[in-house]
Amino acid sequence: MTEPQPPLEPFAIPDYAVPATLFQVLVARAHRHRHKAAFIYLAGEEECQVTFGKLFEDVLLLSRAFRRRGIARGDRVVLLSDNRYDWIVTDLAIMAIGAVSVPRGADTPRQELEYIVEQSGSSYLVVETDQLLALHDDYIKGCRQLKGVFVISAPELHTLFSHVYSYADLLADRRFTDEDVGRFLRRGEEIMPDDLLTVIYTSGTTGQPKGVMLSHANIMHNVNEVPAVIGLTESDVWLSILPTWHIFERTAEYLSLARGSTLVYSAVKRFAQDLEKYRPTLVATVPRVWESLYSRVQAGVKKKGKLASRLFAAFVWISATFRRNRRLYLGRFPVYGPESWWQTQSRRFPALAKMVVLYPLHRLAMKKLALVQDRFGGRLRLAISGGGTLATYLEEWIDAVGIRIVNAYGMTECSPSIAGRGLNCRVYGTVGPPVPLTEIRIASEEGEILPPGREGLIEVRGPQVTRGYYRNEEETARSFTEDGFFRTGDLGRMTLTGELVITGRAKEIIVLASGENIDPTRIENAITMFPFIQDAVLVGQDKKGLGALLIPNIDELREYARQKFSDMKEEGEELLTNSRVLEHIKREMNRLLHPGQGFKPHEKLQGIAFLDREFKLGEELTNTLKKKRHVIEQKYRQIINDLLH
Repeated sequence: MTEPQPPLEPFAIPDYAVPATLFQVLVARAHRHRHKAAFIYLAGEEECQVTFGKLFEDVLLLSRAFRRRGIARGDRVVLLSDNRYDWIVTDLAIMAIGAVSVPRGADTPRQELEYIVEQSGSSYLVVETDQLLALHDDYIKGCRQLKGVFVISAPELHTLFSHVYSYADLLADRRFTDEDVGRFLRRGEEIMPDDLLTVIYTSGTTGQPKGVMLSHANIMHNVNEVPAVIGLTESDVWLSILPTWHIFERTAEYLSLARGSTLVYSAVKRFAQDLEKYRPTLVATVPRVWESLYSRVQAGVKKKGKLASRLFAAFVWISATFRRNRRLYLGRFPVYGPESWWQTQSRRFPALAKMVVLYPLHRLAMKKLALVQDRFGGRLRLAISGGGTLATYLEEWIDAVGIRIVNAYGMTECSPSIAGRGLNCRVYGTVGPPVPLTEIRIASEEGEILPPGREGLIEVRGPQVTRGYYRNEEETARSFTEDGFFRTGDLGRMTLTGELVITGRAKEIIVLASGENIDPTRIENAITMFPFIQDAVLVGQDKKGLGALLIPNIDELREYARQKFSDMKEEGEELLTNSRVLEHIKREMNRLLHPGQGFKPHEKLQGIAFLDREFKLGEELTNTLKKKRHVIEQKYRQIINDLLH
């Protein structure tokens, strides 16, 4: 499948006007967009374009090969692989048989893989490479539960009496007949909307992964309803960077497939380059990637000198200030209760006056900031951020440079979309209204339904919500209310006009020894505004005060120390433990955390500590770059105790 193939010869396939399953989505696109590019990827240094017709052929051939090797309807198949075109083909081939995919990233630790295979009752395993096969070889050879193992990228592997096959073995014969097509289509017709499509194990930010069951109907709710929210059309081009097995990226690929748009597979190392090369109209990614792009742009500006850096900062400030006042004038900020005419006008008129003053400068700023838009390809009409909370400063910066940000809220258990500030919503500072056919309510810990403006636990009900966790009735029962609402574990409040504002994560709340509850996210977002801070984790559970573990940008820290301390001799890692530097930085951070910015007196930092290594995927970070707080707190327990003794 990694080799470019000739276009699929025409044959008769049905046209599903309103697809009810993912199989029908695949067939409908092959019918209507047979010769249009569905996916673009690199095979070595060669660029490959795959049409929708070719995708149909690849799925047909692989599903036929899987059936011949024993995979049947209802079987669970673990798919251990990272981003690549072969991933979506494998996923769709498993689906076309009526089997159930159990996806996970290639960096999944051995212990976790064993747990997922056993807990899901999987009979088959697909791994990405022969190196990955070798890594887990001892386990695979000793696992009697596995009836077959398939390797995506490897030379021919199969030997007599072996149950291991490479795709080179499976797809040596790529010929097929009309009879093969007919059999493929008839088998797909047997798939029903309520059939289980996938079991996705949560990323484990709070403990042992749980298997979220999602049906075709769950996924199809997103496929049918989300395109209108983002105005998705067949002329759109996506740039893909997130792990494909994660529900956020996976659904983006399903959306692209369903609407006949084109998706380009990128990678972290090529992302900035691919933005300029492929000029996407849509990018869906997580906050940490936006943080990286922000830092890259800021570093590029700094290299041009102090004057250029100051001018750029001024243009961003002008644009952000003008846009903020325009929103104030137009009433595009959250409103939590009734306002009098006088209250409304007292806000609108000063905002209008500032807009008039800033308008000429804003026009100039937007011309200059267009250069930043060019770094994103120049055609980016929507930047979708999900999988975590986007820091306010980042959201304002992206907006200031003229990129429309879609701040979305979702989770694996909801396939994933719950709410989104798409084209149908202009209320800034929110994640928008619920996606269609979805109910959101805010409840107290006692179960009381709260009115707009009151903070509480977010509960959701809709066609996209999971039926529960696989073979885990206890956790399923705990996660749903008696009337069928799913308990998200997130904190939020509703505006008077029906938009949702996320205020924190109930499970991530830090409780001090004094009993004060603190949401770490806002404080972490505030202190990462310092250019020498790559990342921050707030700590202090059961302690008298708060501390912060910091990941430094050593070059920026060196420059900062040089500016603030003329007699500073340390330039390397010695800076990380210099008491004068630490005390000064802590003081500057606490200056940010003042009541004028909405912080409380007990939300000051008692101590800070720089760590000498970055957080790593699979260790302190999940595959969507969320921090595993319980892992970090355990790993750096001694530092935390010394910091907050």
